[in-house]
Amino acid sequence: MRRYVCIHGHFYQPPRENPWLEEVERQESARPFHDWNERICREAYAPNAFSRILDGQGRIVRIVNNYARMSFNFGPTLLSWLERKAPETYEAILQADRQSRERFSGHGSALAQAYNHMILPLASSRDRRTQIAWGIHDFRHRFGRPPEGMWLPETAVDLESLDLMAEAGIRFTVLAPRQASAVRNSPDGVWEDVTGERVDPSQAYRVALPSGREMAVFFYDGALSRAIAFEELLSNGGVLARRLLEAGGDGAAPGAALGPGLTHVATDGETYGHHHRHGEMALSYALKVLEENPDTRLTNYGEFLERHPPTREARIVEGSSWSCIHGVERWRSDCGCSTGDHVDWRQEWREPLREALDWLRDELEPHFEEAAGALLRDPWGARDRYVEVVLDRTPENVDRFLDQEGLRPLTPPERIRVLKLLEIQRHAMLMYTSCGWFFDDLARIETLQVLRYAARALHLYQVLAGTGMEAEFMDRLSRARSSVPGFGTGADLYRTRVAPDRVELAKVAAHHAVSSLFLDGTAVSGSRHRVYAYDVRVEEAQPASSGGIRLSMGRMEVSSTITRTSGRFTFGVLHMGDHLVVGGVRGFEGMEAYQDLIGRLRSRFEEGDALEMIRILDREFRAASYSLSSLFRDEQERVVDRILKDSLAGAEGVLHNLFESRLPLMRFLAGLQVPQPRPFRAVGEFILDLRLERALAAEPPEISRAEQLFREAELTGLRMDRERLGFEAAGALERTLRHLEQEPDNLRLLTTVRRLVAFIRSLPFALDLWDAQNTFFRILEGEFRRRLELVRGGDLEPLPWILEFGGVGRTLGIAVPEPPLPVVEAGSGSPDPER
Repeated sequence: MRRYVCIHGHFYQPPRENPWLEEVERQESARPFHDWNERICREAYAPNAFSRILDGQGRIVRIVNNYARMSFNFGPTLLSWLERKAPETYEAILQADRQSRERFSGHGSALAQAYNHMILPLASSRDRRTQIAWGIHDFRHRFGRPPEGMWLPETAVDLESLDLMAEAGIRFTVLAPRQASAVRNSPDGVWEDVTGERVDPSQAYRVALPSGREMAVFFYDGALSRAIAFEELLSNGGVLARRLLEAGGDGAAPGAALGPGLTHVATDGETYGHHHRHGEMALSYALKVLEENPDTRLTNYGEFLERHPPTREARIVEGSSWSCIHGVERWRSDCGCSTGDHVDWRQEWREPLREALDWLRDELEPHFEEAAGALLRDPWGARDRYVEVVLDRTPENVDRFLDQEGLRPLTPPERIRVLKLLEIQRHAMLMYTSCGWFFDDLARIETLQVLRYAARALHLYQVLAGTGMEAEFMDRLSRARSSVPGFGTGADLYRTRVAPDRVELAKVAAHHAVSSLFLDGTAVSGSRHRVYAYDVRVEEAQPASSGGIRLSMGRMEVSSTITRTSGRFTFGVLHMGDHLVVGGVRGFEGMEAYQDLIGRLRSRFEEGDALEMIRILDREFRAASYSLSSLFRDEQERVVDRILKDSLAGAEGVLHNLFESRLPLMRFLAGLQVPQPRPFRAVGEFILDLRLERALAAEPPEISRAEQLFREAELTGLRMDRERLGFEAAGALERTLRHLEQEPDNLRLLTTVRRLVAFIRSLPFALDLWDAQNTFFRILEGEFRRRLELVRGGDLEPLPWILEFGGVGRTLGIAVPEPPLPVVEAGSGSPDPER
């Protein structure tokens, strides 16, 4: 009897964007990566899209897309980030769903998800409806089809949520086995108690809903899922496959399936690579073994449901979830559930945090109904459809939405008002992202993030209503207390860690004004620039420089791409070298005042009177003065790098001369095995690292130069920066392979690739060649196989290229097919390879 197997991965990260900038800023805890999305993408999302299958010799024989052979869901906010920041991985995910439809009888493997991972049983009915609607619309937008199934955040479930999903067209969902309370064979049959994970996971169940609708539910294999997530099952793909084949089928569960059964597991998708290194490779191998087993069929939930509709009915445990044994208390109380990292910490902060956010939501709703009701046909319906704007903020699409939803043709100020009202509602939902309560302390970045969304909603409300609710909100937050000494209450954290992130148009103007001193092309009259979620139009720029002093002054217009709010500003900033920047921004007060200010600044600049310029800037801009610290975080790093680069440029020549003059002595000392003096070592390592970086970053890479510099390091006993060298060398190889992919007939590029690989293999440490291997494999599957077929057909012209390329691949640890060697006629002087 054939067995069905389905592996589901729930791939999700909480939204991390700065709510004012709509971009994820650098997160120090994720270093060396920019942020946690980038880090986990590199460790899990991308590896599962391009996963390796190895042969017995450890060589890569296939690179496969795991998503195409499993069931999966991605959080919509994570997909939005992947689309912008990791487009190759994003496209592989979409392609996997298309491929799965071909593999699984027309049923795609992707499931939708309630939009921003809100715990639906704790949400208002309106929020549940919008979360489901946004999740479905986002799914249609990306995958080009309606979803059959929907993943519930934390599998948190109740009948109302299932009913709303069914009303929206969702056919099935996946729950944990402990979320089943009873099952029966027929509508008039006897209910059998299945609490304690005794439900048979090998079949789908029908759940009757209050409206008379039904929802199909799959209860995954709990023991096997836990073994994958928390034990060592992913250390060997063959063992994983065997466990999946052995699971189920003992008939012990009440009403166990008599026909072909389903073995299925569900875990966080990050299990495969992030939580368990190389877990994606174990998954790939297990899927390969299962696919090759004649008694097993890989499937997904949609296909299995079509072939084996539910014959039994189930009752769910109302208000239950997969990650809290107390139901959904983890997201509203100190229930005892935590990560376990700090056993002495308490989570009493969860309750006042939720109460504060519930209060804010309930205060915002009547304001929205009244204000939006005067402008929109159906305010709450417009909110359900606002995801159309979130997905496409082009002016044309925003205007189409506003024209469609308006009670009448809306004026520009009314359009701005509507957009702000809807943004308040968007952030009032984002502030309920489940991760805000999941972890151990109020001061975690996930909890601070939900407070930032609340702060953005409060900010917009204050702008529209002319009065604020922030003081009362903070008073409620003061009842939540961090376990970390010195962090204080939720109000303290809001004041010190959240409120400083607030962005006004003037701050964007200041950011652009300061950065214009350092970034080319930003201080040009008539130029336009994007600063995160804002457009900057430089109406006039009057830069000036003399010696080491630079002045940037002018006027600009800043407008939000989200709400269309705009403002005009006058700016003046002075750079006196290194990090010394003073200046300010103020609202544009007319041409007369503007020209007077510009004239006085220019006059003092031409006189070289820096002190008087500082006085003018201080007097004219008063409290609205700015410096390098006014830049947004990522731009701060870029500008500081520019300043350091300029400062180091002068020092480099001095250090170069010092190194060259002491090089013979350093070689002599190394020959005697005498440690280099600390000053010699510091200068030598700095110079050699810098030269190696430049050699490998050159186009084409200067391989001979790199080899010479590395030998010099060995001769002098200097230590190279391995991380930096490895990054540059791997990048040079991947970059050159991409050039070869575009120009496969360029033999010079192929030779460069071979020499780069030889250089990399000569290094005394391992490099991350993952990107280079992916590019090589694309060429292997495309251009190489095309040329190989020509050789097999008797055309020997491509043979030298194939041999050279194959040699590179084998050095990279990739199994490359051997071409057939030509048989030489007897008497030609060359042996017959077949003899």
